[in-house]
Amino acid sequence: MHIAWIGKKSPFCGNVTYSREVTNALLDRGNQVSFLHFTQEEEEAKRDNWPDCPEVPLPFLYKSQVYTIPTLGATKVLTQSLRELKPDLVHASLTLSPLDFILPEICEELNLPLIATFHTPYAGKGAKLVSGTQLLAYQLYAPFLINYDRVIVFSEVQRELFAKMGLTADKVAVIPNGVDVEKYSPGISRIKQEFHAERLFVYQGRIAAEKNIEALLRAWKQADMKPSSKLLMVGDGPLTASLRPFYSAEFGIYWLGYIADESRRLEILRGSDVFVLPSLVEGLSISLLEAMACGLACLATNVGADGEVLENGAGVVLTPRRVTSQLSTLLPLFQDHPELTILLGQKARQRVLERYTLSQNIDRLEQLYDSVLSQRQSSKIFSSKFRARL
Repeated sequence: MHIAWIGKKSPFCGNVTYSREVTNALLDRGNQVSFLHFTQEEEEAKRDNWPDCPEVPLPFLYKSQVYTIPTLGATKVLTQSLRELKPDLVHASLTLSPLDFILPEICEELNLPLIATFHTPYAGKGAKLVSGTQLLAYQLYAPFLINYDRVIVFSEVQRELFAKMGLTADKVAVIPNGVDVEKYSPGISRIKQEFHAERLFVYQGRIAAEKNIEALLRAWKQADMKPSSKLLMVGDGPLTASLRPFYSAEFGIYWLGYIADESRRLEILRGSDVFVLPSLVEGLSISLLEAMACGLACLATNVGADGEVLENGAGVVLTPRRVTSQLSTLLPLFQDHPELTILLGQKARQRVLERYTLSQNIDRLEQLYDSVLSQRQSSKIFSSKFRARL
């Protein structure tokens, strides 16, 4: 099967990881993939672990971790590229770009099945979306997603949210993110020796308002953690400059920035004891799944699908509005009771093995591809017979 994948390679975010891992896995199973993404042809060298497949650069004016503004000529480039590639189907890992709304018309013109993965985070069942931006994204996209053959989301709660906006259940497929459990697994690490730590806590993700970073940092200072306990902040974002001076190595907090080297990120996870994700909104955090697969005890807020991932004892589920007070109590507990972190780490990995492996994700994705192609073929046959009768 030939898939034209429209996604992101930079700047780093969950969408980038999703595109990299899924396209690599599709290639490993013998599929053909063409990767279309916003970049300048000479913009950046290939990064480690990116799929070895044909790429098509789409010109842009601006791109960030959140959204992308294409040039006026990007639509023509995309259309011509798909016409020449002649894929079996198009899969768009939506980048919050104006092209997302034009893509159904392009694929209709070229008679190509179109599937989307919708990444925009949300607060979760029973909660209002914290940011009007997220709510606007769902309301804005829902009428256009009707024109896609299928839309992939990460949770039943997310499907219910779209249903309220008129997107019927048959249009939406729930396929949770998955992680490579062979690669992301417990292993040997010297990261504790590097930071002279006995207990190591880690956050990995964007340093941005929706991630609720300062609630974690305040809790760390309030908990008065031992000097031998360290907190590693892995990632970058708009709040780094304002937070870093007030939460420094003086308090056992180390800012490592964005780490492109996957082996380095693996070393950090394998050598850490506890992973903390205090977000106000999420989709389904790949960073959380990676930490769980590596056997860390995980604490995350009940937003997006993250609460479902940790439910029934696979981790500790936090209340978004009470993160600081809850962590002020829990951080010393996890510091002083290593047997608790070991037990929760084992349960976390077992949960990933049961529900969130990359292999399971790709199985369901290939089944979806086959279903959409079969439905298209059946529709063609029906239309031919109907015209013949006329």
